[in-house]
Parts: sequence; C-alpha cells; structure tokens
Amino acid sequence: MLSFYLIGAFVYCILLGFLRAKWLSAASKERYFEKAKLSATLLIPVRNESQNLDSLLSHLEKIEGEFEEVIFIDDQSEDDSFEKLQELIAKRKPFKLIRSAGSGKKAALQSGVHAAKTDLILTSDADCRWKSSWPQQMKVPFSDSSVQLVAGPVLTEKSDGFLAGFQLLDWASILLLTGFSFAQKKPLMCSGANLAFRKSAFQKVGGYAGNEHWLSGDDEFLLKKIHQFFGKASTHYQFRPEALVRTQSEPTWKALFNQRIRWAGKWRAHPSFSHFGASLAVIVMQLFWIASFLLLLEGDWGWIVFFLSWLLKCLGEYYSLERILEHYGEKSKKIHLFGTSLFHPLYSLRIGFGAIFGNYSWKGRSIRGNVNFELNGTDRRGI
Repeated sequence: MLSFYLIGAFVYCILLGFLRAKWLSAASKERYFEKAKLSATLLIPVRNESQNLDSLLSHLEKIEGEFEEVIFIDDQSEDDSFEKLQELIAKRKPFKLIRSAGSGKKAALQSGVHAAKTDLILTSDADCRWKSSWPQQMKVPFSDSSVQLVAGPVLTEKSDGFLAGFQLLDWASILLLTGFSFAQKKPLMCSGANLAFRKSAFQKVGGYAGNEHWLSGDDEFLLKKIHQFFGKASTHYQFRPEALVRTQSEPTWKALFNQRIRWAGKWRAHPSFSHFGASLAVIVMQLFWIASFLLLLEGDWGWIVFFLSWLLKCLGEYYSLERILEHYGEKSKKIHLFGTSLFHPLYSLRIGFGAIFGNYSWKGRSIRGNVNFELNGTDRRGI
C-alpha cells in the first residue's frame, strides 16, 4: 500500500502538470480574430437581488454602450427587485426589464432570448462585475461565422478569509479543467456568468428543450447541444484576462454547498461518456486522498509516505492553480492553498453525495431532489 500511494501521488502531480502545460499552451496561442462591429444584447436574470441592484447598475455604466440592449429578466422575485429595478432603469435607454414567462433560470433566459433584437447574445449574472474590455473580447470571435458559442473565465472577487480563498482556488481548478477541455475540442463545462452565443444557434438546437426540468445547467446543456450540432469549430474559449468576469464569493459554507450541489445535481443528465468519466475520476481521486489516512496505521514508514504523498499533492496543486491565477493577475495565500488541499477531498465528496441524495435551498427556493420540474412540467420545488 505504501508504494501504491507514492506512485499515485506522483501520477497525480504529473496529471496536474500535464493539464497546466496544455492550458498555458492554449492560452499563449490564443486565436486571432478580425475585429468586427457586432450588435449584441446582454441578458441578466434577476431573482431576489434587491440589495445588489445599485451596485449592479453602477458597474454596468462602463459597458452598457457596447450593447444595443441590456435586458433584465425577473425570475419571480419575492422581494422588491422588480419594482426597484423598474425605477432605477426608467430613464436609461439601453435597459429593458421583463418578467420571465416561467419559473427558474432557464425560463428566464429563454424569455430574454425571445425578447432580444440582436442575433448575438451575452449572458451574465446580477452579482457579477466586468472590465470595460469584456464585451468586445466576447464579441470578437463571432467575426468567424463558424463560431456559435464563446465561453469566458470567471473568478470570485478578492476578499479576505479562508472561505473566500478556498472559493478562489476552487474556481481556478474549474478554469483549469474548462480551458483544457476546450483546448482538446471536447468542452465539458462553461459558466452562464460569462457566455456568448448566437440567437440563431440557440433556436436551431431548440434552446433548453429536453433539459428544462433540471434546475441548473443552462450553460452546459447549451454548450453540449451547440458543440454536437455545429461541430468542433463552433465553440471557443476566450482565455484572455480582458475577458475575465468577477462574481461574488458565497458568504457562508452552507451557501457554497447549496450552490455547488445545485451545479453538480445535473450530472445524470449528461449522456456523454467523457462527462461521466470526468465526474467518476474526480470522485475516485477524492476517495484516494481520504483513504490515505489509513497510512498512519502502517507505522513509521506509513507516516513518511503519508507526509510525502500530501506534500506532492500540495506542491502539484500550487504550481498548477497558482499559474492559472497569475494569468489573470491574481494570487492566493499559501495558507489558503494548504488548507484547500487538505479540505477539498471532503468538500468534493460532500457535494457528490449532496447531488445524488441531498435537498437544498437556493434564492428562496427549497429543492427536494435535484430536478426542479418533473418531466410532465410539475414544479417539485417548495417555494
């Protein structure tokens, strides 16, 4: 068992080094696109965001000129979000507020796509912040007519404390896997907080039809549909730091688990072997590290191997994730990286079991199971 763990730890480090090298290579060879004047619409779903609206409108000031329209879609808010937003945008020409025709984020986005006047659509969230360069960076790849969808990077905003540092590193690991999968022309995931697509492509693949009963996954399901229908050249990942979107970190561990379980809850909806294989590999890897504590029962050599294995894990994650963060002008604290390396296996398994068995709440909705609608359209949520 001792040699098994040493070999396993080395393989893990080599794997991280391979992913890092491929990611950095793809980022350094970012494809050049001809600049083109493209009209676009920005869609922002809103649910119970009253406290964030003033800040949202303030940050939108530096990018609103890049869009023909900015459409806010109210997803059945239970606070005064709709009324407050209606008042805030009353005299701001590019802004438009509509109510979602259904329930849930997919229904909100579907309503927004239907209302959009332009073929090019960008999506983000109400708790996000953007650089002035963001709209142009996401629009430019569409100068190639074969590109139907563009995904961009997302990181949490800078903040103190281990919880915020943990989330920053967790997002870095998501960026590592996302960028690598796009570089291999087999995209696994993307984020609706930083996404762009053609309305015509959205309509061609039927939008969210077939998976609208899943609470999350508006981004991933659309990505997979477009990639499968239009081919490998239809999806592109924008590595550039100028395309980075910042999102707020979750304020509590409970909120973070609820968010991640919601994301992971759609695992069974993906029919592709690559997605299933990646999910299975993550679970096996976390079990490997948790089981390593049995080495402490193997005497002095067990303690030595345990220490060396976890040292390799920490070093491999440091040199991989830190390089991703550096690409976006970010840096983590070493104590946060060490704590994240230790805690992440338990965190991942908690999310995995929560996605399979757990109930959770999100934005005032209590979810029983992982699906928000039955196949016949009946709402299973306690609202």
